[in-house]
Amino acid sequence: MPQIYFHEGDLPASVHFSGSVAVDTETMGLELHRDRLCLVQLGDGKGNCHIVRFKKGQYDAPNLKALLTDSSVLKIFQYARFDVAALYLYLGVLCAPVYCTKIASKIARTNAPSHSLKALCQTLLGVELEKEQQCSDWGAEDLNEEQLKYAANDVLYLHALKEKLDVLLVREGRTAYAQSCFDFLPHVGEMDVAGFNCENVFTH
Repeated sequence: MPQIYFHEGDLPASVHFSGSVAVDTETMGLELHRDRLCLVQLGDGKGNCHIVRFKKGQYDAPNLKALLTDSSVLKIFQYARFDVAALYLYLGVLCAPVYCTKIASKIARTNAPSHSLKALCQTLLGVELEKEQQCSDWGAEDLNEEQLKYAANDVLYLHALKEKLDVLLVREGRTAYAQSCFDFLPHVGEMDVAGFNCENVFTH
């Protein structure tokens, strides 16, 4: 069971992450400009999760923003594209440097039928994740224990997945490809917020 710390509006100044931090977001849906940011989850890779909850329109979080833009701290995501864009839109900061376990898996594990967090945890770590709370109301005034546990699980295993995926990337000689994608992700987030479709940009 992870140790969960719940914070309103910002990360306490006393909380520090060294080297890397796992990051995830919960929103009211999957449309960036319609569905507001509700939670940001932060994991230290040691079983501790800090959850920052935002009330509607209240996104002044200087401590969290400083962490997300700290060049000495790697931000590890699963499907970084959406989270980076949401954080840019609502907090006004571009996360960097970043690592995306979904992209790493797509590049290293071209044999795999799925690159979801649930599939990665099951295949690489032997962990079964419960996903029942995925579409729950993250804007509710009172979040229940099951919601907090779900939110924490979204960052609890990202450090361990990165370790496994890095080994596979090296084995297949694809680390440089993955790193190029990670380096470009903040710019993709900017373009998504601006209304561009990067897939169309790169097609004929």
